[in-house]
Amino acid sequence: MLNGPNLNLLGTREPAIYGTTTLAQIEESLTACARSLGVELIAHQANSEGALIDTLHAWRGVAQGVVVNAGAYTHTSLALRDAFAATSLPFVEIHLSNIYAREPERRTSLLASAAIGVVCGLGADGYEFALRGLVSVLRARAARV
Repeated sequence: MLNGPNLNLLGTREPAIYGTTTLAQIEESLTACARSLGVELIAHQANSEGALIDTLHAWRGVAQGVVVNAGAYTHTSLALRDAFAATSLPFVEIHLSNIYAREPERRTSLLASAAIGVVCGLGADGYEFALRGLVSVLRARAARV
């Protein structure tokens, strides 16, 4: 699970938009979900674009897929999209809020066209939906090999 800028402030950051669940609580819940699915969760959060890209590079050959909430970098970062392409890491994009019901500048995702899927607007529960979907797709792909 990779989380971008300002997500370390979840729980107190604009709770009317992002809810009151903290990132630590999301990580704890997703770790339990991963365990129930028989997979391991690695979690990282960074506020800088370069640190997110460095993490993806480090996960190459280690992680099988990524649940990513790139925060505002979703709308601005070709470099992050390129890092996913360069590492060949399949991913599901997640947003706590419905980005399509927000400001016009938040309605475009530079990551979505490369993603397996996008989950948005379902709050913290969306992370579990994203993980379950990612694992399901990866298992189906593995079964075809």
